[in-house]
Amino acid sequence: MQRNADNPMVARYVSDRFPSPYTMADAETWVQRWQGQDPVINFAIATDDEVIGGIGLEFRAHIYRKTPLLGYWLAEHYWGRGIMPQAVKLIVNYAFSQLDVIAIQANTFGGNVASMRVLEKAGFERQGIIKQSVIKNGEIMDEHIFAITSPQPLSKGEGPQGKLFYCS
Repeated sequence: MQRNADNPMVARYVSDRFPSPYTMADAETWVQRWQGQDPVINFAIATDDEVIGGIGLEFRAHIYRKTPLLGYWLAEHYWGRGIMPQAVKLIVNYAFSQLDVIAIQANTFGGNVASMRVLEKAGFERQGIIKQSVIKNGEIMDEHIFAITSPQPLSKGEGPQGKLFYCS
């Protein structure tokens, strides 16, 4: 996990809570933080040999308590293989069937066209743009807001090419 997460291209479009550089201590902290979670809301995306990404939901308070925020990352070597749209569909279906949610929100930075496409493939709809509202590595960017309000059926034959694991 550490080797795949420690990549400036991966860190480029994720929140500043995702450390860069990403050390072994960061990986251990992530596993410890989510170990034994109930309900399970964060998953590792893995091949048979290694963790290649992560996906999870962040539940918020007050008026957003039933609309978690979706976040994810994937090792650069696995980009463009259709893995992340599948993982997003799986966690969306899980959230609507197992958790008390009314919608799921996902935000992307303006330049992250690939992530916008992932969300659209998974059934999310663009809700709007907040101009010049986020800053990453000194660059001020727009934030694109996406949401989904119902589970999305998996297409015939569609399923994960890797595995989703939770920390137990």
